[in-house]
Amino acid sequence: MSLSIRNIAIIAHVDHGKTTLVDAMLTQSGTFRSNEHHVERVMDSNELERERGITILAKNTAIFYHDVKINIVDTPGHSDFGGEVERALKMVDGVMLLVDASEGPLPQTRYVLSKALEAKLPPIVVINKIDRPDARPQEVLNEIYDLFIDLDAKEDQLDFPVLYTNAKEGTASTDVKGGEDLRPLFDAILKTIPLPQGDPKGPLQILVANLDYSDFLGRLAIARVFNGTMYTGEDVVIAKRDGTMQKTKITKLFSFAGLKRTDSTETILGDIIAVAGVEGITIGETICDPVDPQPLPPIVIDEPTIAMTFTVNTSPFAGREGTYVTSRNLRERLEKELLTNVSLRVEEMGTTDSFKVLGRGELQLSITIEMMRREGYELMVGKPEIVTKRDKETGKLMEPVEHLTVDVPEAFVGVVMEQLGSRKSEVLNMHNHGYGRVRIEFRVPSRGLIGLRSQLLRHTRNHRDEFPVRWLHRMAGRNSPPPHRRAHRRSSRHFDGLRPVGFAGARRTLRRRRR
Repeated sequence: MSLSIRNIAIIAHVDHGKTTLVDAMLTQSGTFRSNEHHVERVMDSNELERERGITILAKNTAIFYHDVKINIVDTPGHSDFGGEVERALKMVDGVMLLVDASEGPLPQTRYVLSKALEAKLPPIVVINKIDRPDARPQEVLNEIYDLFIDLDAKEDQLDFPVLYTNAKEGTASTDVKGGEDLRPLFDAILKTIPLPQGDPKGPLQILVANLDYSDFLGRLAIARVFNGTMYTGEDVVIAKRDGTMQKTKITKLFSFAGLKRTDSTETILGDIIAVAGVEGITIGETICDPVDPQPLPPIVIDEPTIAMTFTVNTSPFAGREGTYVTSRNLRERLEKELLTNVSLRVEEMGTTDSFKVLGRGELQLSITIEMMRREGYELMVGKPEIVTKRDKETGKLMEPVEHLTVDVPEAFVGVVMEQLGSRKSEVLNMHNHGYGRVRIEFRVPSRGLIGLRSQLLRHTRNHRDEFPVRWLHRMAGRNSPPPHRRAHRRSSRHFDGLRPVGFAGARRTLRRRRR
């Protein structure tokens, strides 16, 4: 039965059209009835995701094409939610790399592709939004090849199929002229993505990669079947992250079909399933055979780069808006967040009412704060700080460094260079596409990105009528008009490793910038 399953993750930079393409795939595969109404970007089920127009949490669905079940994992496109991408890649056998036909590969494209190549997953390259007036598909394809070579891709990984899509219209083709529907994309998935490997009669190995919650069933473990077969009512053991074994009994099994979970009595090799009734199970643990337990390696997540202090609200207005105001409430909520957010860390501080929360970036922490606020939690947060650590070999203090890309009108290149020069950045590449905008790539310490966006916006807003706004529509919301016309600066970044903290004037620079 494993012959009828394919597992694929859609990876891309933020706002390149992943969720819109999944919408079209669900529609054309017959998941929705002809008279069924469904919202746009149906996979973005979170309230904040719909407001911001970005994917925050990785989610999976399943479609059927020519009697083949295709499990699709939609991943976030922002680097701050890279932990979602890393654990999603554990569930699949191949990836669909989506790239905007105008913007080309951006930092998150490099990040997610490097993770996929490390996992030796075969890629399918999809150049999306070919209907854009400024689309340059051939140049973007050349940039993608350069990116693969720069990431030391092997020869078999360079032999990837290329498709050109218009996700909004639901078309795909092997040439730039465009197609009629998404059948070429479905055929490429069946041809390129390999069958799940494993032995259905071997020792049970099911890796938990995500968690969900049901009001009726409680905690649900979303997992991938790597080996063996599991049945409803079977006794199993859970291999915990600390090495201990927990005996339990499987009370309910689900398989995915479209956006729904369907009851199942047994698992299929390679399928993505939901397991209910297992208390205390968390991400990265393995469901094993009690007679011959063979746990899988845990999911490895990159270290956090930014930290903030969360404290109970002690201001004179405490308790006026929120419901949960005590340190016990704050601790319980952070512990709950750790169950599903594998890239987040929480450390105890000297006092009982303060917690140090470490994440991958300011956006990830701000999303966590906003979700807590909407749930009725009151808290105070400190300013963001970088996370440093000592090199084990040299003993030097190391700080995180990121790869930053800025797309800016030609008139503001000097402003961008001046602002980033004072933040100890290094220019890696500069390219003028020939339509009035310049793309500059920097290598910059993470602390240099704190407050950068507001500084660049302040230095460009006095010239808002001089240049056309190409990206502001999609940044403000796909269906909303631009709030005002201004020369727009778009930036994006991804984590690029550590470097020694070695310049004495850093504190003076930070003090001058605050003033």
